[in-house]
Amino acid sequence: MTTVERTQVFLLPDLGEGLSEAEIVEWRVAVGDIVTVDQSVVEVETAKAVVDVPCPYAGRVVTLHGAAGEVRPVGQPLITIAPLDGGDEPAGHATYREEERAGSGNVLIGYGTGHGGATRRRRRPRLSLAPEPATAGPARGSDVVGDTGPTTGGHPAAAAATALVISPIVRRLARAQGLDLATVRGTGPGGVIRRADVEAALAVPAARLAAVPDPHVALAPAGDGDVIIPLTGVRKVIADKLSRSRREIPEVTIWVDVDATGLLETRAAINAATPDAPVSILALLARICLSGLRRFPQLNARVDTEAQRIVQSAGVHLGIAAQTDRGLLVPVLRDAQRLTTAELAAELAATTAAARAGSLPPARLTGGTFTLNNYGVFGVDGSTPIINHPEAALLGVGRIVDKPWVVDGQLAVRKVTQLSLTFDHRVCDGGVAGGFLRHVADCVERPALLIAAV
Repeated sequence: MTTVERTQVFLLPDLGEGLSEAEIVEWRVAVGDIVTVDQSVVEVETAKAVVDVPCPYAGRVVTLHGAAGEVRPVGQPLITIAPLDGGDEPAGHATYREEERAGSGNVLIGYGTGHGGATRRRRRPRLSLAPEPATAGPARGSDVVGDTGPTTGGHPAAAAATALVISPIVRRLARAQGLDLATVRGTGPGGVIRRADVEAALAVPAARLAAVPDPHVALAPAGDGDVIIPLTGVRKVIADKLSRSRREIPEVTIWVDVDATGLLETRAAINAATPDAPVSILALLARICLSGLRRFPQLNARVDTEAQRIVQSAGVHLGIAAQTDRGLLVPVLRDAQRLTTAELAAELAATTAAARAGSLPPARLTGGTFTLNNYGVFGVDGSTPIINHPEAALLGVGRIVDKPWVVDGQLAVRKVTQLSLTFDHRVCDGGVAGGFLRHVADCVERPALLIAAV
């Protein structure tokens, strides 16, 4: 069997619930590179997250199917790998041929590796980091473009720096803002300029020059100094989901001020007893929410508009709103009601850290049944948040601050916070929503009630 016949094609894998495509952000390898089993070969952006995709095959890269900025459907070719000749096999990888035939089965959670099959070898030029002539426009469809600085007589100025750009998105964003890429310091491999580098440069007024219109990009007219941020990826999904929530859900918000002094004292006592496994205020609030949802399961639900029915979930899949560099994400703790308070604390810490690092798989960002939103971390007291569609309710928690409070008829300074419950009026009336919020408030003020509610 020839090398051509034995090439293996890795297809873009299943990316999780409801995701049918992904945009190539950056290739980690080039044609001709040698890869090992489970090596990350490409970074892609889905509607849920940015993820690194490892390849289940080992060998030499023959074809990269798609350039940075291109959207690829799930199940379509992503990368073609050819087996190595004996002399090319890297040291320490004598078993790569068996791995190549079997695949690793260890790509990503929810990602299959059962792709492959013979295909004809397609050749593609190796990526080039050489700058283009200044007189020529950016090469459409090329993978890497060298953008140069100011020109004199049709030639680059002697002091002009060379900008290494892979992503067409980066080029379009910079061009729309009139940003000279030669002034941007790339933080990607080999100094490649990434989208984050352009966005960081745009935050500095001195880095913006006069906008140069790009006929390939349809943008609304913008004034001088305006910053244009394409509504794509996670930001677009957030916008679509919140807009749908506003359109479909008749939401109501109720709120109450509570004395959280007892909750803070309870947390301090727990952490003093178990210093190696500290419990956060968020974990205690999550435990209180779970207690409330056990009493008022109507709020742990969603409305199925097509079937005209309300579906109450058997388990509580608790969403935790987390602000990240890529926008507001709501990672989900599945069957949170099965976790102890200590397990809740550990899972919350690990999940929010992974969300901010962008390492959560897409499946962890869907399927929630109730959301807890601690907007107090932003220094605000209250909010009327938008429900995370298709859920039916969301509990918001404001900052905890010293306030005058009446205790046993005497004025005292206490730790006070505001709780708000936004709920879908289709799933319940005010009595249920008020009962839930009052139970949560009572547990915050008197945490011992949690024991009685078990």
